[in-house]
Amino acid sequence: MPGVETTSRAGVGWVLPLCWAAVLLDGFDLVVLGTVLPVMLENEVWGLDPASASAVSTVGLVGMMVGALTIGTVTDLIGRRKVLLVAVTTFSLFTLLCAVAPSVFVFGLLRFLAGLGLGGCLPTAITLTTEYARGSKSGTATTTIMTGYHVGAVLTALLGILLISSFGWQAMFVAGALPALVLVPLMLRYLPESEVFRDRAERKRGQSNGASARESISMLFRGGMARSTLAFWVTSFLGLILVYGLNTWLPEIMRSANYPLDTSLSLLLTLNVGAVLGLIVAGIVSDRAGVKFSTVLWFAAAAVMLALLSIRLPFLGLYLAVLLAGFFVFSAQVLVYAFVGRSYPVDSRATGLGWTTGVGRIGAISGPLIGGALLTAGIAYPWGFYVFAVIGALAAVAMGIAARPGKHTEESAADSPEHAGSSESLAKS
Repeated sequence: MPGVETTSRAGVGWVLPLCWAAVLLDGFDLVVLGTVLPVMLENEVWGLDPASASAVSTVGLVGMMVGALTIGTVTDLIGRRKVLLVAVTTFSLFTLLCAVAPSVFVFGLLRFLAGLGLGGCLPTAITLTTEYARGSKSGTATTTIMTGYHVGAVLTALLGILLISSFGWQAMFVAGALPALVLVPLMLRYLPESEVFRDRAERKRGQSNGASARESISMLFRGGMARSTLAFWVTSFLGLILVYGLNTWLPEIMRSANYPLDTSLSLLLTLNVGAVLGLIVAGIVSDRAGVKFSTVLWFAAAAVMLALLSIRLPFLGLYLAVLLAGFFVFSAQVLVYAFVGRSYPVDSRATGLGWTTGVGRIGAISGPLIGGALLTAGIAYPWGFYVFAVIGALAAVAMGIAARPGKHTEESAADSPEHAGSSESLAKS
């Protein structure tokens, strides 16, 4: 339909900012429980205790894992645009309902349902952005999208300071849902569907959804991709152990090393500042040096910096080491997503990203558990950093096993003249 194509081209400049805003919601979820649980525990809301608080936190991550595993495949069947709209709407609705939950059971259930929608945001946003920024700019587009993740985390922490004392913990969930009032209408009006996906949908029209779903999943292991698929899953699992383990326990690990509390908290901020800087640089490096080489290098450098944190450093040296740890750890995980987006053909790209992020969510659950176990055993410093360093080194090895992106996948994502023009427009926007 000519009208649809015109709308799609007109919306190209909206792809990056709208997908960035969707990923920002993932960043909101990363720290929102950390901001409200201390108040909820102190006030004994619903009789909440540390054990039930941990269960609520875990069930939300399980929802995100299930959402990522299933929505990726659905995205390859019905399109990127529809799924992203459903994911954002679902997450926002159930997040809003958390503010009026009557019990810890309902609160946990709502967190799980919100996680289902949220788990679909990341792989779908990356897939759509990748398909509008093929070739030499796809690494930069992916890492730019993921800066929204850390911006969302920082903004949520600031909102916690501003809102909780005056309006209560419920205000955080209302604030988390409000962006949908603006974002969803903008997406409905301006977000285009991937032209590459539309081309493939025309070719595959008439197949049953069951056959298409099986085909999308089976393609992750065809054409020599089995080795890479397993490497992506292992690396994502290890990478998210580091991301969630450090974000959850870095302040407490540093306190166990006898650093003051204010220093420990400022180190967490330094870690996330390094993450944003790393995302900016990693995208540029991967576009120039190759995504596989950059990903392996980033994980190896992360392992070195994490090991260095096991040594008591001078004040400036400590902050520099934490900054560099954040610089490499977080962007290394994002480079995995960029690698995945360039490795699979369009028919299974969202499925590949969905399963990679879904398996990675197991690492997101494991990271805080590992850190907590080390703290309980009284060996978090320095052994926590040794453990994290080994995990980073194993991730570098796992990523080295993956095959380089195949030429056929690059060509399959840029085989239409219309899409070539869209890629240029996005790169300029």
